[in-house]
Amino acid sequence: MSRNDEVAALLEEFADLLEATGVEYKPTAYRRAAENVREHTAPIENLAGEGEDAVAEIDRVGDAIASKIVEYFQTGEIEELEDLREELPVDMAGLTAVEGVGPKTVGSLYEALGVTTLDELEAAAEAGEIQTVSGFGAKTEENILENIPFAREARKRTRLGDARPVADAALAYLTDLDAVASAEVCGSIRRWRATIGDIDLLVASDAHESVVEAFTGWPEADATIEAGTGKASVRADGTRVDLRVVDAAEFGAALQYFTGSRAHNVAVRNRAIDRDLKLNEYGLFDVSGVDDADGDANAGDDGADADSRRVGERVAGETEAGVYEALDMAFVPPELREDNGEVEAAAAGELPELVETGDLRGDLHTHTDWSDGGFSIAEMIEAAAERGYDYHVVSDHAAGPGIFGNTGLDEADIAEQAAAVEDAVSEVDGAVMGRESDGAGAGDDADARIAVFHGIEANIDAEGAITTDDATLADLDLVVASPHSALGQDDDAATERLIRAVEHPHVDVLGHPTGRIINSRPGISPDIEAVVAAAADAGTAIEVNANPARLDADGDAVRAAIDAGAAIAVNTDAHSPRELDNARYGVHTARRGWAETADVINARSTAGLREFLDD
Repeated sequence: MSRNDEVAALLEEFADLLEATGVEYKPTAYRRAAENVREHTAPIENLAGEGEDAVAEIDRVGDAIASKIVEYFQTGEIEELEDLREELPVDMAGLTAVEGVGPKTVGSLYEALGVTTLDELEAAAEAGEIQTVSGFGAKTEENILENIPFAREARKRTRLGDARPVADAALAYLTDLDAVASAEVCGSIRRWRATIGDIDLLVASDAHESVVEAFTGWPEADATIEAGTGKASVRADGTRVDLRVVDAAEFGAALQYFTGSRAHNVAVRNRAIDRDLKLNEYGLFDVSGVDDADGDANAGDDGADADSRRVGERVAGETEAGVYEALDMAFVPPELREDNGEVEAAAAGELPELVETGDLRGDLHTHTDWSDGGFSIAEMIEAAAERGYDYHVVSDHAAGPGIFGNTGLDEADIAEQAAAVEDAVSEVDGAVMGRESDGAGAGDDADARIAVFHGIEANIDAEGAITTDDATLADLDLVVASPHSALGQDDDAATERLIRAVEHPHVDVLGHPTGRIINSRPGISPDIEAVVAAAADAGTAIEVNANPARLDADGDAVRAAIDAGAAIAVNTDAHSPRELDNARYGVHTARRGWAETADVINARSTAGLREFLDD
């Protein structure tokens, strides 16, 4: 975690505690300051070293917050934050993980019942005590009790977006060690699952103990959990990070084995058995002339003696590709290793050519400070251009159900923003309006740096109606329609709702279809096959929302969409320039659904995008 992220997390905690104690206005200021500190390009520790004035130059960081940031770097704590923690000694993260429980609820339940932990919250709900608190009722208590198991289970696993930066930092550290020949992440994080248990790292080296020693000395590790001659575990940023060191000749086999999934590995090992081969983490061995070489030896029993599992002649193991090749298979991308037909496809040479992050030509779902984003239209356009995108869509929130406060745009606001988008385009070097009929636009015209489209993220109400009027939608370049409310409705209603939305003539993209927030709320559970079939017929794309808290649609839904003939849009839902970099999470989620470049509408040229929108 960078120091900017560290300070931002403290400011967000500050905001939650202030809100929980009934303070108004300040929590919003702290959250906005946190967002801008996290986004700021200069290291916050350097600015703090220069004094409060330097810190206060960060947008939306006032003098009072700047002084607290400087105090933190000078003393190691913020006195007012420590006072708030003492005043409200609660597990804020654990309690607010329960859907429907926010900081204000935490404050009220602590004051009335002394609730500080998830266990105490559950006990209070089971005893019927919550409904006795002013402002709460039996239904609220029932909802809290129903949502606690989800919150408890969610806390056992870490969001991919929280774990991956830690894994990347650990991998970079290990790769720089002279004793390391190769290094890679493995396990579920390499398969880009939405949540992971622990971070698994694999290293090839002939100096096992020195690598372990260096790993336990990793500066970003908070504590060493255990360490041996070829294995070690540390804790970093709240996540367990496990390291295994192997010989270079075994690295590929070990990487294949420890990447998994278990079902994929079993299918591949069975293929090995059929060929008188034995596959385990030590290599692929020819055991055609060896007695008792199959059975348990092929089952990958970690308790078996290593030498007993290196039986027969090694025919592959140094690289993963070599292992698959020796089994007459194409290399299987890690995202596909879930035993969903990939083994058969690899054997038949029919694996898809999966989309890559570099294939994206633009982002169709982004926000600015016109709604709940933190940056101007021009700043977001410039950030997209700096990333080499051919086009960019401004798609702020429309007013409607599920949009809190005054952050959503009504029809008059949207018309006003249309002019503001054109003004912003004139401010950004090389930007043009994407709807221009002469074909101008990056990728079509060498003089254009980036084409800009004006869109909206409209709201789908509980019955499937779009809550922005049709005349306004018709004037926009692109409409993303998303569910933001009624996320607890039954499956049949959710299915009918989304089908009606994708069939709307002005809707181009169905945004984050389930509305889930990973580890916070499950969202709706529509019949996804029915929804994507309707989308395919209507020419509406299904979004893979790349926000690591969403990753919605997921890989299974993506595959269903592709099978139905529906298009995919990989969007970041970015509220800041930094969040545009979340595109990789969406791309890897799409890859889990077997998506190819041709399936993704924002992997098309500007002209190709226009063609999709005009159909």
